[in-house]
Amino acid sequence: MKFTIIVLDSVGVGALPDAASFGTPPGDGGSHTLNHTLAATGAQLPNLARLGLGMVPTVTGMPAVPDVHGAYGRMREVSPGKDTSTGHWEFMGIQLRHPFQVFPDGFPPAVMDAFTGATGTGYLCNRPYSGTEVIRDFGPEHLKTGDPIIYTSADSVFQIAAHLDVVPIEQLYDWCRAAREILQGEYAVARVIARPFRGSAPDFERAGELRHDYSLTPPPTVLDALRYAGREVIGVGKIPDIYDHRGFSEEIHTDDNPDGIAKTTQRMGQDFDGLLFCNLVDFDARYGHRRDPAGYGAALEAFDAALPGLLAQVPDDDTDGGGALLIISDHGNDPTWHGSDHTREYGLLLGWRPGIGAVDLGERATFADVGATVAEALGARWTGPGESFWARLK
Repeated sequence: MKFTIIVLDSVGVGALPDAASFGTPPGDGGSHTLNHTLAATGAQLPNLARLGLGMVPTVTGMPAVPDVHGAYGRMREVSPGKDTSTGHWEFMGIQLRHPFQVFPDGFPPAVMDAFTGATGTGYLCNRPYSGTEVIRDFGPEHLKTGDPIIYTSADSVFQIAAHLDVVPIEQLYDWCRAAREILQGEYAVARVIARPFRGSAPDFERAGELRHDYSLTPPPTVLDALRYAGREVIGVGKIPDIYDHRGFSEEIHTDDNPDGIAKTTQRMGQDFDGLLFCNLVDFDARYGHRRDPAGYGAALEAFDAALPGLLAQVPDDDTDGGGALLIISDHGNDPTWHGSDHTREYGLLLGWRPGIGAVDLGERATFADVGATVAEALGARWTGPGESFWARLK
C-alpha cells in the first residue's frame, strides 16, 4: 500500500485554547494562519476546497463547495510547543511532557566556551534574531573576522550562519555537528541548523538549498514500527532531519516547495510499499517568518494547483494494494501576526482516497492520531499515543 503524508509547514487553522500563553505578550490568541492569509490576499484554493478545507471548523473565506470529496478536520497539539520538531514528533507518536529548551537571552558561557573550544573560532551575535536580519547586521563583520554568526529564536534552535565564500559548506556542517554534541542534557535544543548565505552587503541572501538540520534523536516512533513491520519509509525534504534520520529506508533532498511537490509526485508514481512523508517548508521559512502574506498566499495557490497531480498518483484498492493521502500541518506561522515567530494553532487535517465521499473527522485530540492511522493502514504494531481514524477513510 502507498500511504503519503504531505506537511504544509506552518499552515495552522486557528489558535489553540492555550495560545494566549505562548509567544510574546499578548501571546498567540487570535492567530489564524490560513484565515488571515486568505483575508489579506484573496487567494483561491478550489482543489483544497473540494477536499473539504472550507468545512474545517473556524476556516472562513472559502467558497461553498456543493460536492466535497475528502476527509476533513483539525488536530490539537498536546505537547507544549509550537515548533517543527514538537509537531512532527507528535505526528509519529511522541507527546512531550516538557517543552524543548529555549534560550531567550542567548546561550550561556558554558555552551559558547565549549563551542569555541571545539571549533577554534570566535562567534558573533548569540541572541534571538531574525534569520534575514542577522546576516544583514552581522554579515560584514563575519566577512572580516570569519567568525560564525550564532543566533536563536523563540524556538529551540541553535543556528549557525556563515558566508559560503568565507566558510566552506562542509566546515559549516562540521561546526554544526560539534554544536550538536555540546547541546545535550541541560542545554539540549531540538535542532542545530546550518544557515549558509551568499552575496554582498547589504544584499546577502540565504542559501536555503544548503541548509541542514541536526536534530535530537527521538524515542522510538511509528516510523520505527513501520520499518520493523517491513514497510518502506521515504522521507522527502527536511523530514529525515527532523527525526535525526531514524526510521527511514530512503531520503530525497528538495530545494523548495516546487521541487518538493515535483519529487513527491514523481515518487508517488513509482513502486513502494509503505509511507512517503514530505514536508513543504517554504510556507514557514520563506513567508511566515518574514511576515509576507502575499508570498504565503501565492505558495498556497501553487500547492492547490499541483494538488490534482498528486491525487492522480494515489492508487485505488485494486492497484498496488491501494493508497491514501493526508495533508496536515505542524503549527502556525501567521504572516499577519506580530513578531516573526511561529503561532500556537490547530493542525490542519485533510485526507483523500479514490472514491471517498465527504467525511468529517472532527477535532482530533492529538497530532498522534496521524501516526496511529498510518500504523493501522500499513499493518504495523503501535501501542503508543494516538487513535486511528483509518476506518473512516475506507
